[in-house]
Amino acid sequence: MVERPTLFTVDDLKRFPAVTRKHFLECSGNSFSEWQQAELGQTVQGAYGLTSCAEWTGVPVATVLREVGIKPGGGWMLAEGADAVGHDRSIPVGKAMADGLLAYAANGEALRPSQGYPVRLLLPGFEGNMNVKWLRRLEVNAGPTMTRQETAKYTDPLPGGKSRLFSFVMDAKSVITAPSHPARLSGPGWWPVTGLAWSGRGRITRVDVSTDGGRTWTEAELTGPVLPLAHTRFVHMWRWDGRPARLMSRAVDETGSVQPTLAQFRAARGAGTDYHFNHIRAWDVAADGQVFFAMDE
Repeated sequence: MVERPTLFTVDDLKRFPAVTRKHFLECSGNSFSEWQQAELGQTVQGAYGLTSCAEWTGVPVATVLREVGIKPGGGWMLAEGADAVGHDRSIPVGKAMADGLLAYAANGEALRPSQGYPVRLLLPGFEGNMNVKWLRRLEVNAGPTMTRQETAKYTDPLPGGKSRLFSFVMDAKSVITAPSHPARLSGPGWWPVTGLAWSGRGRITRVDVSTDGGRTWTEAELTGPVLPLAHTRFVHMWRWDGRPARLMSRAVDETGSVQPTLAQFRAARGAGTDYHFNHIRAWDVAADGQVFFAMDE
């Protein structure tokens, strides 16, 4: 549903005005391992590592769509990758026009093969699988294509036998990166509790830290640039008295969305979900300073 179907080479795309932005990417299945197979020896990389943040360079999707001319009623777009599995996803044209990017560089260098060289789709704040790599085709349609990738997968079961389809946006989330397993505190005293927070709905406005298992919370300091749809660092200075403690973090974004507790998440989503895990989890500090993943939070 375009006026001028067009084939663009990479060189053609690079002739358009480029933009550079910092954005996070997160797999919709990030933290699945801690949901299904949590263990004391879980590390922050193992539990939360399917996310990254980079400085992306490319051409706004809006520029290319205006070049080809969307016909009236063209509200969705199929993005197709050139990988062997033929990964494809239906994209709302409104999102693509708002801040979608045809990215060909990350952190000042050409995309690497694993990043989708030569061009990938970047949809800031949307679940990772929407950011189709090795992009070869965009097709404008009146509605979603309902591909296998968005029906058999990436659909969220809900309590009561219902399912949530097209749950694109990644919700507010945070993680304490230090202290975390397998770290061991050498003794009582002041310790920095540091971590990352992010949200697919905009900027992080606050991160609260609890050192007593969620009974009380203290606002942490946001450090470095606080950018929309990007990882934000936080730090809280904690005076450890040498007794067992439980460390937790809770993110809040500019829409007012608050990272839920595990109980709140389970009540809203049920036990059968495979995606979008953004609930609060904890680290336990033992009396000897050893840090473990909290099993009963």
